[in-house]
Amino acid sequence: DQNLSSKLRVGFFSADFRDHAVMYLISGLFREYDKKKFEFFLYSFGKDESLKWHNLLKNNVDKFTDITNLAFQEISELSKKDNLDIAVDLMGYTKNNRLGIFKNRIAPTQINYLGYPGTIGAEYFDYIIADHILVPQDQKKFYSEKIIYMPNSYQPNDNEIIVPELNTTKSDHGLPKEGVVFCCFNQNYKIGINEFNIWMKILKKIDKSVLWLFNSNKWAKNNIFKQAELYNINSSRIIFANSLPHLEHIERQRHADIFLDTFNYNAHTTGSDALLAGLPIITKQGSQFAARVASSLLSALDLNELITYTDGEYEKLILNYASQPIKLKEIKEKLKRNKNNKPLFNTQKYTRDFELGMYKIHKLYLNGEKPRDIKIN
Repeated sequence: DQNLSSKLRVGFFSADFRDHAVMYLISGLFREYDKKKFEFFLYSFGKDESLKWHNLLKNNVDKFTDITNLAFQEISELSKKDNLDIAVDLMGYTKNNRLGIFKNRIAPTQINYLGYPGTIGAEYFDYIIADHILVPQDQKKFYSEKIIYMPNSYQPNDNEIIVPELNTTKSDHGLPKEGVVFCCFNQNYKIGINEFNIWMKILKKIDKSVLWLFNSNKWAKNNIFKQAELYNINSSRIIFANSLPHLEHIERQRHADIFLDTFNYNAHTTGSDALLAGLPIITKQGSQFAARVASSLLSALDLNELITYTDGEYEKLILNYASQPIKLKEIKEKLKRNKNNKPLFNTQKYTRDFELGMYKIHKLYLNGEKPRDIKIN
């Protein structure tokens, strides 16, 4: 009974409508969508201790519903009553997910998006939102979903996140005044032995350089120190950063020189944070979705020169920038320029592309056609 002239009703389901990585990315989309053409419904099954995010989202979207205490059947009835055209899961196989909600279809079209970097492998998800870097042609066979190919990066970003001017210094963060600061603020479990060994070789070659890591837990910290000892790297050259509020966390990255990406699971939101702070990322592109995200981000900033494809290229490129201050300064300046005029942080453009994707898949459904790969131009 619905045609394309009425508003398209899209429901988003998550336990993470709170101070969480996914929210930092998607909040701009919830602010900028076209209220004349779309109705956005948010279904929350997680706590937001401060209520800051819940209140913000309630002001931005058409309807925000707390479904924490509802059974799957009640949730199903509620979303059918809201008459959703499209249901979007923002969690995949992450903590507190409720994938079971989608099993009996709460909307004609169901999408796996953003929270989980990979396929759900279930026939009840029709689409995954990705891009040409994340899912190249030869990888498509590993996805149960059809692909909505975004024209730039699949990852939304909020261009209203302003990095504060805090006038902090390197010593405020326990960093030396001189020497190259290599940084990797990914969770420690993402650090594999291959990249870590390369980092140790680089510390040996670049005098006075330090490695700045995120302090995930005491066990990881001890193991990292132990591994560094095998390379005769003094533990004083590995500096651990504790948790800070999100904006302060972004700001401190201005004191680093190069972000060293991890291989099997790249920097995702952490990558956007670094780039927002003006910190260039050197990545090695892997084969699966999670290992290609940093390439997707860099490509959307026209910084393909920071993407490598082998361990050797990765090491060489890091040494190249670390040993040439002028070259490093140039890439930082390019990043600064491109942040403002390339697509990665253009929330409005991203939102229009996203809306176009929703229209295209809904039109297929109305025409009685099966889901198929969609390219947004």
